[in-house]
Amino acid sequence: MKKHLSPTKQQQQPPPPPPPPHVPAPACEMTVQRLNELLSDGSGFYSLPTQHFNEVFPRIYVGNAFVAQNTMRLQKLGVTHVLNVAEGTSFMHVNTSAEFYAGTGIAYHGIQANDTEQFNLSAFFEEGADFIDKALAHNNGKGKVYVHCREGYSRSPTMVVAYLMLRHRMDARLAVATVRHKREIGPNDGFLRQLCQLNERLAKEGRLNGEVGKLKGK
Repeated sequence: MKKHLSPTKQQQQPPPPPPPPHVPAPACEMTVQRLNELLSDGSGFYSLPTQHFNEVFPRIYVGNAFVAQNTMRLQKLGVTHVLNVAEGTSFMHVNTSAEFYAGTGIAYHGIQANDTEQFNLSAFFEEGADFIDKALAHNNGKGKVYVHCREGYSRSPTMVVAYLMLRHRMDARLAVATVRHKREIGPNDGFLRQLCQLNERLAKEGRLNGEVGKLKGK
C-alpha cells in the first residue's frame, strides 16, 4: 500500500528523465506515470484518506474496514451491498463474510486480493463490476454499495475505477480522476498498470467514450 510516498517513488531519488523528444508517446497511450500524476501532488507525494469513506460516484461508496465492520453505520447510510476487495484473515485483510452481515439485509461479496504490485486484480474486474451493477439495480435502482479494502486506498478504489471503465465507458484517466476528486487514493503501480492494460483493451474494442465518438464521426 502506498503511504505518503509509494515505495517505488521513495527509491527513485531524482525524477525519471522525460522520454526523448523524438519519440513522443501516442496521445491515446495510457501510462502508469500519467495516472500517478492524477493521484499525487506533482512531487511524488500522496495524501492518505481523511475520511473513513466517501461517496465517489452516485450510490457507490469507497471506504475502510472500520465502517465495513460497523453494520449499524452501514444501515444508517442505506447500504444494501458490501464488496470486500480484501477478504482474508491476515493483518492486511478484512475478515468479514456473508455470515457477518446475516440479519442486516446487506448482501455481501468478497474478493481475496493482496495489495501488492504482483497481484492480478484485473482477473476480478468483471466480477466486481457485475456485483456493483447488481447492487445499484437493487430495489428498483435505489441500492447502495460499499466497496472497501483495509484502508480504502488501493484495492477498493482500483475496483471502482475498473467498474467506471467497464460500465460507464470512461477511460482510465477520467475514471481515476472521478474517484480521486471525491477521495484520496493511491493504488499501487501494479494495479495502475492493470488499469492501463484494461484501457488499451477497451479502446481497441471501441468500448470507451472517446473511441465511440471517433467511430460516430467517421
